[in-house]
Amino acid sequence: MDDAASPRRILIVDDAGLVRRFHRDALEKAGFSVVEALNGVEALEKILAEPFDLAVVDVNMPQMDGVTFLEALRNLEGEERALPALVVSTEAAARDREAARAAGANYYLVKPVRPEVLVEHVMLMSGGAR
Repeated sequence: MDDAASPRRILIVDDAGLVRRFHRDALEKAGFSVVEALNGVEALEKILAEPFDLAVVDVNMPQMDGVTFLEALRNLEGEERALPALVVSTEAAARDREAARAAGANYYLVKPVRPEVLVEHVMLMSGGAR
């Protein structure tokens, strides 16, 4: 997004409403514009319809999990394929981190994540709140 006055747009992809609300509250308080998706299928639809600066993605979701979503995102034809992705998951094993990175995650955090940690990573990965 080129408009310096508009906030960075963040897509939260998580099937848990409580987690989406927690992430939304922290990010909106920091000045971000937030859109939510319940799974990878819905997230891809939203990404193809409008631009985002970063996706915050869970791993375990119905319909399309986070790893499959990342693989599909990275295989898109347009500039959307380069969208930075921060995975925030309860899966803490090294194999889970490696699978997410291999699928295209730019960074991986393990839940629970303190709001200030989430905001810091989103700021760094998206270029700030504007």
